[in-house]
Amino acid sequence: MKKLSIGIDVGSVSTDIAVLDIDENLITSRYLRTQGNPILAIKKGLSSIEKELKERFKEFEIFSVGTTGSARYLAGVVVGADVIKNEISAHAIATIKEIPDVGTIFEIGGQDSKIIIVRDGIVVDFAMNTVCAAGTGSFLDHQAERLGVDIKEFGRLALLSKNPVRIAGRCTVFAESDMIHKAQMGAKREDIIRGLCESLVRNYLNNVARGKELHPKFVFQGGVSENIGIVKAFEDALHDKIIVPKHNKIMGAIGAAMFSKEFVMHKGTKTKFKGFDISKKTYDTKVFYCDKCPNNCEVYEIIEENKVIAIWGDICGRYSGKLVLSGGKLDRDKIEPSPKKLLLKK
Repeated sequence: MKKLSIGIDVGSVSTDIAVLDIDENLITSRYLRTQGNPILAIKKGLSSIEKELKERFKEFEIFSVGTTGSARYLAGVVVGADVIKNEISAHAIATIKEIPDVGTIFEIGGQDSKIIIVRDGIVVDFAMNTVCAAGTGSFLDHQAERLGVDIKEFGRLALLSKNPVRIAGRCTVFAESDMIHKAQMGAKREDIIRGLCESLVRNYLNNVARGKELHPKFVFQGGVSENIGIVKAFEDALHDKIIVPKHNKIMGAIGAAMFSKEFVMHKGTKTKFKGFDISKKTYDTKVFYCDKCPNNCEVYEIIEENKVIAIWGDICGRYSGKLVLSGGKLDRDKIEPSPKKLLLKK
């Protein structure tokens, strides 16, 4: 019987799924576009993976499941996760396993970026940037489209540049207007692209990495690490080699799977995974605004097959702390808040 662990990393741009064996070798993976519907992306990914596993193995067992990413709680409720971990921990554990002496991890995704500082295999510091989109994958996609360049060719063209221009990169608006100005002045396309890559790295190091002690080995992962122009810009800025791991786009999912395996083995319990049949179930979400106190919380209900399976968003824990169901529906009038969690917004 092949025992397998599943890790799911749900972000705003991509949904990544990794399947590991008991020795933490990658068996298969999926890298899907979230497209504003994380539940649908998860269902599609798991359906495809189930088909592949049935073709490859006579017998297999899902030993554990873990979720991470910005939609990790939603994903965890939908699939029945054993562990729900933050992105920092998930990316770190996967990277440390592959590159034990890593010193600094750069991770740039579709909508955010992060840096993780590691010393002797332990995370000692980190920072995230989720406010400004400058330098993220979605920003690069947009600029590639503006320049009429396939994003897959973006990095290659950057390396052809002989005289890169300097692009203001402190925010998307300035960067875009500066690019337009440089083009109107007659700058070559490859020089603009190289300048944009350097601008992105400069912005990242001055903001996300600000105040951090950056020690090699430097590891770069996330969707943007596919761009060889950005990799070269990091190497030029740091005067050191940048390592792009083999599974650079799905490290978060791999880390989530690793955490789930460790958790189940340590607890000696069976997985809470609901099974691949979740890909056939219907899911919905509802939002309401609670008027029981001045918090006026925006509360979300997650509904599976017409039954509420989870709820969150309430500051005081009135609903998520004491979920009372009546025939699969949320009975709001029967619920009182948890006094210790009551916190009024100021």
